[in-house]
Amino acid sequence: MSLRRIAQDLGVSVATVSNVMSGKGRVSEPLAERILLHANLIDYRPSAAALALKTGRSGIIGFVMPDITHPLFPQLAQGVERVADNLGLGVLIADSRGQAAGQVAAIARLVSRGVDGLIVVPHRGTQILAQTLPLAVINSASDPMNTVSADHAQGGALAADAILALGHRRVLLLGGDRRSEVQRDRIAAMSASLQNRAEAQTAWLEDDNLDLRGHVSQGVTAVLAASDLFALKVLSDAAELGISCPESISVMGFDNLPFSAIMRPSLSTIAPDVAEVSRRAVEYLHSAINGKTQLVRPELVPMSFIKRGSTGAASFKTNQKYNRR
Repeated sequence: MSLRRIAQDLGVSVATVSNVMSGKGRVSEPLAERILLHANLIDYRPSAAALALKTGRSGIIGFVMPDITHPLFPQLAQGVERVADNLGLGVLIADSRGQAAGQVAAIARLVSRGVDGLIVVPHRGTQILAQTLPLAVINSASDPMNTVSADHAQGGALAADAILALGHRRVLLLGGDRRSEVQRDRIAAMSASLQNRAEAQTAWLEDDNLDLRGHVSQGVTAVLAASDLFALKVLSDAAELGISCPESISVMGFDNLPFSAIMRPSLSTIAPDVAEVSRRAVEYLHSAINGKTQLVRPELVPMSFIKRGSTGAASFKTNQKYNRR
């Protein structure tokens, strides 16, 4: 369907129809409404090529994820695409493949394709440099380029409060890679919240030092992992060692990944609002593309605690041992 068809049907000029569809020129409100209603009636869709030629924009945004094999990022990509579609935008997705060099290449590739703006989830240990295009970064509050993210500090405090409410007083905090701002922020928040209320120690899987049997023998009754993936490792080790969960060890993760609800035991977790993070990132970028926004400070989206089968009350015997110290 073309502008000429609409003009002929309504007995107006093509220029008038074009002005209404592009939001330019002076057209009376009743006539503009008639044109828009008729365009919708005949299912008019403007040519992407013609629109790009006229506006200098492609109507496409780029989304760069750090690792497409990680269960969280396809969920985020789906949210970005859904919101973008509602705004009339297309999305090109690029994968950094878990490499800093891959991230640089992915951004360059999308820019060369003529995207109007970028949403980037940085590879751990990297920061996104300012771009010539409008940019939204989804990472953590400790990243100076962060635009919007889950409130990882608030999530860490939630995890600590939940495990303390179950009576646990000796806790292991488990991270994977110190280069990750998200993991560091979660670990730091949990540690701060547990201070003076419980004994907490931290281990990192990159050091290959998760001695679960040793930690349990020393009185640890709960593991707070910075990701559901790390919590899955703890549960796997516990099963191999014959350590019952949650009777002997409670385990909690982060991210509410798809498998967390169907494991046995099902995994207690701190859940990000992926849909809301996606929405805010896309809407911010859309406003930036149209020159209508200026970010004062990063937007932090609250997380929530989901209690499942992997966390339970600490044993009375363990609490007595801690309280006598």
